[in-house]
Amino acid sequence: MRHQKRVLKLGVEREHRKAILRNIVKGLFTHGKVKTTLVRAKAAQRVAERLIHRAKTDTVHNRRHVRRFLVDRKLTNKLFVEIAPKFKDRKGGYTRVVKLGLRRGDGAQMALLELAFERLPEAKPEEEPQTQEG
Repeated sequence: MRHQKRVLKLGVEREHRKAILRNIVKGLFTHGKVKTTLVRAKAAQRVAERLIHRAKTDTVHNRRHVRRFLVDRKLTNKLFVEIAPKFKDRKGGYTRVVKLGLRRGDGAQMALLELAFERLPEAKPEEEPQTQEG
């Protein structure tokens, strides 16, 4: 039984899983959203949340931790300078996973992983002015 096991294995070896998650997270930080399978989105969400949380405090130690995972110096700088400051007043929930439906080829559940500040707030329906009849 797999009780209390927190790693989503994704059906691949450890090195391959790390490469998959690294590429998904890099795409998320570069473009703001990534379309992938639901299981991969949930696994990448955990990694992205941790990196954003670490990037909220800009220290050399945190930059080295994030750079060790992302490997890209420009992307690390973008995370610390552009992305993380937008979440300064937030205590969590930096990303969201939106289910998109089934993939046509194999029926896999697809999802959209996006940064929480990317989506504009929903437009509220305007109330029609009430007319007094009498």
